[in-house]
Amino acid sequence: MLDVVNLRSMLSIHEPAEGSIEAPLTILAELQQKGLVRHIGLSNVTPAQIAEARRIAPIVCVQNHYNLAHRTDDALIADLARDGIAYVPFFPLGGFTPLQSGALSEVAARLGATPMQVALAWLLQRSPNILVIPGTSSVEHLRENLEAARLQIPPELVSDLDTIG
Repeated sequence: MLDVVNLRSMLSIHEPAEGSIEAPLTILAELQQKGLVRHIGLSNVTPAQIAEARRIAPIVCVQNHYNLAHRTDDALIADLARDGIAYVPFFPLGGFTPLQSGALSEVAARLGATPMQVALAWLLQRSPNILVIPGTSSVEHLRENLEAARLQIPPELVSDLDTIG
């Protein structure tokens, strides 16, 4: 059995395709009913698609493009948190073009952390339903990412970071 299968709606790597996701989601729901899939998630979807999906099957997570600079889902994250649905940002560190900002670098320097640690810490503090899965290429980088979970960003510095988006 697969624990979670995400249905991805894709116009481009960053944007969901508009329109109904009923047909492919119905197939996933059938696989869930047969015991082959434990949970269903959605990826790269709109709020309308999430609402449609929730009428078909329980949804445990949504994975969309979101980070300090790309904040389109701010309201969606709050709605999902209210409903107990996890939000998993993809490209949490900017993706192919890593996040770069004077404000981010300044906050990182003030906290004695790297800009990427601050970006991850900001996501973790942003909402309790956010689950961060940053990529890594080495054990050293993994350790650096893990340190972000211990980093507490004071409210005045969060305000500085919020200007990036």
